[in-house]
Amino acid sequence: MPKPLRRVIFTCGGTAGHINPAIALAQLMAERDPGTEFLFVGAERGLEKDLVPKAGYEFRTVHISSFHRSLRPRELRHNFISVYNLTRAPGEARRILREFRPDAVIGTGGYASYPIVKAAARAGIPTAVHESNAVPGLTTEMLEPYADRIMVGFESCRKHYRHPEKVVVTGTPVRADFFAQTKEEAKRSLGLDDGRPLIVSFWGSLGAAGMNGQMAEFMALEAAKQPFRHIHGAGKQGCARMRARLEEKGVDLEACPALQLREYIYDMAPVMRAADLVICRAGASTISELTALGVPALMVPSPYVTNNHQEKNARALEEAGGAVVLTEPACSGAALFQAACGILHDERRREAMERAMSALGIRDAAERIYQTVLEIEK
Repeated sequence: MPKPLRRVIFTCGGTAGHINPAIALAQLMAERDPGTEFLFVGAERGLEKDLVPKAGYEFRTVHISSFHRSLRPRELRHNFISVYNLTRAPGEARRILREFRPDAVIGTGGYASYPIVKAAARAGIPTAVHESNAVPGLTTEMLEPYADRIMVGFESCRKHYRHPEKVVVTGTPVRADFFAQTKEEAKRSLGLDDGRPLIVSFWGSLGAAGMNGQMAEFMALEAAKQPFRHIHGAGKQGCARMRARLEEKGVDLEACPALQLREYIYDMAPVMRAADLVICRAGASTISELTALGVPALMVPSPYVTNNHQEKNARALEEAGGAVVLTEPACSGAALFQAACGILHDERRREAMERAMSALGIRDAAERIYQTVLEIEK
């Protein structure tokens, strides 16, 4: 019988896709054993600095930063600071480990994970790394020799690792409120149960302005007959600009009740649950939600991310039959609309895509990660 974990360090950062799985896992561990103590470690300027304390967990930092490829003076200065931070971070990591004395260290992505997981492995502390993207990021590649387990989202991810015997398919944790309702209940609660398919669309911050322009064209095409229900999250600045573009195209949203333009989709759990098609980027968190819920997707991967990992994420879903991928250079509002119609007007195709997505989804990902960590022995 595995020994319970009394003290656990989570190390993560950079994006919500790295931070939220760690928080979800910590919440599960606290339910299993309320006496467990947690410490989160991240970068001093990362998103984790805000998200982790808001979730109620202790947070400490190490000095670690990324490297930029540009040769501009400003970027070169940044890289010199990053080199200096690399000399500081190992000592800071060892000090944190000595003071907290963890039973396990779990990294869930972001460059802040590297010094803590590496120091823990050298100290003989059980370590695990969770990679939420379809292909390993640079930090995961660097940590593979040190981690006891590499936890991934899909079986197809295993081929990307030099030590496949370390790889465990766990999935990526999704918030429990995404499963609080059935699809039919979610549609009713949102007042969207008139029989028309529901499209949900949103973009990440990188490149969102250009994609909102494409979505304005998309919604203008919809407005003529309103064949679908559609909720689009445009962002605070993007919302006003999209509304102006639609007005230029002669679209009065007040006269099109099936089309909702929002700054943010704050009720994302029921909205995603009710969706028949999601149009989006291909970040790891979004993919874990889509597969867990079994929702078909029309994806336009962001070309502005490191190592083009979003396209690799999206292609994995496309190969499985759950998504259609359009690259941003080939994308237009008309192309998106045509692709959406091709899915939503073909019931057999849509149902096949739903089955393909569901086959990839792992609803008990947090439990699988928890059990994997418990079973690591030193």
